[in-house]
Amino acid sequence: MINNHISLKEKSIVFIGFMGVGKTTVGQLVAKKLFRSFIDIDQVIEKEYNMPTSQIFKLIGEKAFREKEKEVISHYCTQKLKIISLGGGAFLQKETRDICLKNCIVFHLDASWKSWKERINILIDSRPVLQGRSLEQIEELFSERQDIYSLHHSKLNTDNHDVEEIADYIIESLKLAWELYD
Repeated sequence: MINNHISLKEKSIVFIGFMGVGKTTVGQLVAKKLFRSFIDIDQVIEKEYNMPTSQIFKLIGEKAFREKEKEVISHYCTQKLKIISLGGGAFLQKETRDICLKNCIVFHLDASWKSWKERINILIDSRPVLQGRSLEQIEELFSERQDIYSLHHSKLNTDNHDVEEIADYIIESLKLAWELYD
């Protein structure tokens, strides 16, 4: 289902980017400031399975997890006025990308490798895709995903910016777009 008939102001906003770049943190703040509902796709799936993503990966495997993820994303992306944070690997699926790009405003939150790797110690245990990989393999994964993340409506580098600055910039960008294009 494609909701291109929804006004630009009512379209849901999707945050994409590599794991740990701040999609959930920024998304929650943008949702609060815009008085919208916030949806973290991984949290929705974790709640349904009553376990963390790392355990879901072990229990049903990545392929089944990605199918469930696509189903949940499809559900929320066709609704109005949501702020949606996708897991780092969700946008790798073409169908998921297409649903997001056609129905929502997609923001790519980006970070440099140098900035991102400073966060690795707080991320490694909770991210199943990182487990068992060397730093070089993680950097390769980081680089590989940049092409996929380049498919978006807007991009913002989060290096050296705090959450408040990022959220305010996004909101100002949206307001300008709403004035210009709606």
